[in-house]
Amino acid sequence: MKAFTEEIIKYVRNSATRPLRVRELAKEMGISDEEYRDFRKAVEGLMTEGRLISLKRGRLGLPEQVDLVIGRISITRSGTGFVGDENAPEGSSKAEDILIPPQHLLTAMDGDRVSVRREGISRGRQLGAVVTVLERARHAIVGVFHRSPHFCFVDPDDRRMHRDIYIPAEETNSAKQGDKASVELFEWTDPYRNPEGKITEVLGKPGDPRVELEGIIHSYDLPTDFPAKVLREAKKSAQGFTPEEFKRREDWREKVIYTIDPASAKDHDDAVSVEETESGYRLGVHIADVSFFVQQGTALDAEAYGRGNSVYLPGRVIPMLPESLSNDLCSLKEHEDRLALSCIIDYDQDGNALDWRIADTVIRSRAKLSYEDAQSVFDGAPANDLAASMREPLLLAQTLARKIAARRFADGSLDFELSEARIDFDEETGQIVALGIRKRLEAHRLVEEFMLAANKAVALTFSRASLPILYRVHDKPDPDKLKAFAELARSCGHKFPFSEHITPLMLQRFLKSIKGAPEEEYLNELALRSMKKAVYQEQNLGHFGLGFKHYTHFTSPIRRYADLVVHRSLREIKNGKYSVAYGQALNESLGTIGKHISGTERFAVEAEREAIKVMQVLFLEKHVGDEFSGVITGVVARGIFVRLSDVHAEGMVRVSSIDDDFYHFDSERHRLIGSRTRQVFRLGDSVRVTLVSVDAQRREIDLALVAGSLKHSAGKGDDKRDRRGRAGKSGKSGVWGKKGAKKDKASRPKKNSKSKTGAKKFVKKSAKKSATKSVKKSSKRRNRD
Repeated sequence: MKAFTEEIIKYVRNSATRPLRVRELAKEMGISDEEYRDFRKAVEGLMTEGRLISLKRGRLGLPEQVDLVIGRISITRSGTGFVGDENAPEGSSKAEDILIPPQHLLTAMDGDRVSVRREGISRGRQLGAVVTVLERARHAIVGVFHRSPHFCFVDPDDRRMHRDIYIPAEETNSAKQGDKASVELFEWTDPYRNPEGKITEVLGKPGDPRVELEGIIHSYDLPTDFPAKVLREAKKSAQGFTPEEFKRREDWREKVIYTIDPASAKDHDDAVSVEETESGYRLGVHIADVSFFVQQGTALDAEAYGRGNSVYLPGRVIPMLPESLSNDLCSLKEHEDRLALSCIIDYDQDGNALDWRIADTVIRSRAKLSYEDAQSVFDGAPANDLAASMREPLLLAQTLARKIAARRFADGSLDFELSEARIDFDEETGQIVALGIRKRLEAHRLVEEFMLAANKAVALTFSRASLPILYRVHDKPDPDKLKAFAELARSCGHKFPFSEHITPLMLQRFLKSIKGAPEEEYLNELALRSMKKAVYQEQNLGHFGLGFKHYTHFTSPIRRYADLVVHRSLREIKNGKYSVAYGQALNESLGTIGKHISGTERFAVEAEREAIKVMQVLFLEKHVGDEFSGVITGVVARGIFVRLSDVHAEGMVRVSSIDDDFYHFDSERHRLIGSRTRQVFRLGDSVRVTLVSVDAQRREIDLALVAGSLKHSAGKGDDKRDRRGRAGKSGKSGVWGKKGAKKDKASRPKKNSKSKTGAKKFVKKSAKKSATKSVKKSSKRRNRD
């Protein structure tokens, strides 16, 4: 069947002189009567995928032959869609997104795979219209159920869904007014009518964190249960875990090997060891040998491929593999014999890699350390007996990690200083007890450094052998996005060295130059957004962010299918069975695998971000009226976006709420300017705000400025009018001026009695409840690429 599909596409593109019907195409391609049934199925499959399209009178053609574009649609809250050509080469003009006005969306929803007809150009932008919805991205829509006297409907939580969903009376599944519910859509083909569907599950009442989390899991179609066949295969795979298998492997059980993970982690897919040698150091990165248990072609493998990766949500993990593997046999548990694939790298005294090899090993972890345990040793005060007992191995590892890092950064590798949100839950009630920011410790950096080294070594192994592999690719930044970032940096008072031929070292120097500035994290985030997304693919384009010419993912096969693919190829090399046939088959499938798991990764990141946003909003509902410190992260005509420093949530101060002046939007420099006072609000400025209101369903946070709280970022490029308020009249600049501000109490937002010490007080106070056991989100983002 697969051979048919590629031959059909090749023939229609290169050999067909006119549009052909299925029978005509079969005849011209020399398809026999015995083959015709499979041939027709292949054609139907290609039409479902959108790779072939039906023209007039049943004739076939390729999308590009009739100027159609196939791709995934992204829809904004305003209802505008954007579609990129999935078949266009990366970086080409055809890869640029086509803008789809709301009236031309047809019935497309965010994430759907669609075919689009080009409709001309407006203001330099290619316009288009959706012709066909080829594949729905989501099978479930989650929202709030409403019952009126004449009909029932669901108001979707996703603001990118601009239609209420009509629910027939017999399809309500006993839902009550105000319930959060999951809806399965009926076929929707008429854009002039609202979609219809049936309620498949009533999730509970909105506002409960557990209900909201279930809603996100449903809306992203995240699979929470494994099929019975998959569970049986997982159980059966344990039968190969025998002493005979141990004898076949290098025995590292007497070595000092340990894991470092979040305190709440249950799956440990990597362990490390460091020892001194005559020439320097020997690093062992020991990775759970998942490929031993998950055989290619099994139902277990198919399920792992479909999921693509584990999904880490606040307080919950949706695993790629059944727990009998992810939390047991494939987890490098303390004092347990485990199978591993080990990357052993020798370094000289300066941290230069001399040589490396990959080995099948059996290991036994000496210690299960948390990041905090390891950090306490680095800080000179071991937190407990376990940390104290591992002091010497950890300090040796610290020495090596620092040397490797120094070499990496000298070569231009980037290190974006970005903070992550932390959400603490009560184990018993499931309620949120505190928000905060997850500290990035040297212990995190140590593990990251060793994982990066192993991933790089494995990628080099395949490159030097000229064998196909799935690379982790991070291409050079898009010049237009980089130019836009340069303008944003300039608006914050920093000069960015824009160049179409920018190198990682140039960008690294800029990031160093803003270190310690109030807007540092914000500019780090913007710099990262201006770069292309890292993806999985068979072509090795290098990893720009890391400054590596060769890079892959090898270190997390429990939670990433990409790593499992790499492990299997390593096993073929090690066992001497890497045949030409295996290489050809792998090469043919890598493109498809790469696109699929790059997609599941993006989906998982979206789900995680949405979940974090929801949890933040739910928690902040209880703190309306409190004051927070924040940084301006966005400026638009309708207001300014402010990220609350202590809780990492973002809200908006609407222009309409700033009543000391009339403000106009300077789009070129991304700022608001007061018409009378000349007061300026710009990116990176520090402010204090009052939390005015929260809309949990819409995930919106409304803020108001606290009078006199504005502090400008280090703006070297500003003129005197911007720095002093009203030009030439320092001390008479009105409510928001730096000097002589008017004490207009009536114009100030009313403070809540709890707000005297700001957000830090309530975060700490909430965390101190003795009866509460906090559960921290166990995200394992080690390879920050």
